[in-house]
Amino acid sequence: MRPWQAQPGARRCADLPRVQANGVDLYYEITGDHGDPLVLIHGSWGDHRNWDLVVPGLSKNFRVLTYDRRGHSQSEKTATQGSYDEDAQDAAALMARLGVSPAHVVGNSSGSSIALKLAAKQPSAFRSLVVHEPPLWDLLADDPSTAPRMLDTRNRMEAVAGMLRSGDRSGGARLFVETLAHGPGEWEKMPPQLKQTFITNADTFLDQTRDPTGLNVDLKALSQFRKPTLLTYGGKSPPPFRPVIEKLAKVMPNSKVEAYPDDGHTPHNSNPNEFVRRVTRFAEPLG
Repeated sequence: MRPWQAQPGARRCADLPRVQANGVDLYYEITGDHGDPLVLIHGSWGDHRNWDLVVPGLSKNFRVLTYDRRGHSQSEKTATQGSYDEDAQDAAALMARLGVSPAHVVGNSSGSSIALKLAAKQPSAFRSLVVHEPPLWDLLADDPSTAPRMLDTRNRMEAVAGMLRSGDRSGGARLFVETLAHGPGEWEKMPPQLKQTFITNADTFLDQTRDPTGLNVDLKALSQFRKPTLLTYGGKSPPPFRPVIEKLAKVMPNSKVEAYPDDGHTPHNSNPNEFVRRVTRFAEPLG
């Protein structure tokens, strides 16, 4: 089977491409017709459109797969409690069904956590790995220098979860954007469509806060991950992200760390040209 040729069971049409992967219908889009496959995994609250500013540039050198994680936007919403491990299994199943494994895998925020969990369990699915700021706070639990920062972060997460439990999806989305992801006043700067996406997908974040292993990853398994890995953080991001990246770099043997000094938690949106340049420079020679 040629790369990028869907396995039986995949359904591809002009406006509604879906595939059954790991027992759930996932919406996906494919852009580009040459180069290695490159899979983009979005973070909390969002969907495949999170990557809209970088897909055109990346598709010049890669065949780019974007998709909505389960429970998000156009993918199936299940009645059961979700988990990051389940998301990782979804990603692996989607890649296998579409015939794109191994691929270069790029994640942002919780999408990075998913990519790392998949790397720990199924390294053969990767050509390379690029992750930006996974919220793996439990990796810092034994570091007294970051303890106050982690307590503050957990309190903020609980405040968001409390609003969602009360049914206030809009308030929870705003609180997340302004206290955990970006900063005060950033909610009002977001386009109306993006705000609505956050509100629509709010329950998926509540699921994540209930996942007992969601904020951790198997460091021992990652120490055996030999594929080239790029770990990045933003110079203007909330403080806890950089220590997580540095902790990962200490255990992943074929990794390097880079900063986006003038960007924050979503450099693919704030600095898309630079994001495309870095990912292409890193991944393309590895094909």
